[in-house]
Amino acid sequence: MQVAETTIEVRYAETDQMGVVHHSNYVVWFEVGRTQFIKTIGYSYAEMEREGILAPVTDIQVSYKHPTKYGDIVTVKTWVGSYNGLRVTYQYEVLNQEGILCVTGASTHVCVRKDTFRPISMKKHMPEWHAIYEKVKAQPE
Repeated sequence: MQVAETTIEVRYAETDQMGVVHHSNYVVWFEVGRTQFIKTIGYSYAEMEREGILAPVTDIQVSYKHPTKYGDIVTVKTWVGSYNGLRVTYQYEVLNQEGILCVTGASTHVCVRKDTFRPISMKKHMPEWHAIYEKVKAQPE
């Protein structure tokens, strides 16, 4: 299993009146982590989109464990939790600078053709990505 780590400094604009990161920002941080993960395995969302393929979110899950605040430095850990040739689920952990687990989450994506929004098989239409995802995904325990 391959894990990408992305560091983010919490900005004031990401906090609420209590100085705590607003819950919606974690989904944005997941996207930042996911984009970095894809770069670490040698691919690019932008390149995929230029080829007419999109990867919309079909499901998202976020669990809040500990607040993060303005000025914190967080690390978003991202990995492929499951992959079946059609759907990929990325897993996330957000830890603060003390190593405290603040948030866990997952997002599921399906690749679709940009012009029709019809799902495509990564195995068939993106064989290089498929091979890498088979290699880096988490293994069942």
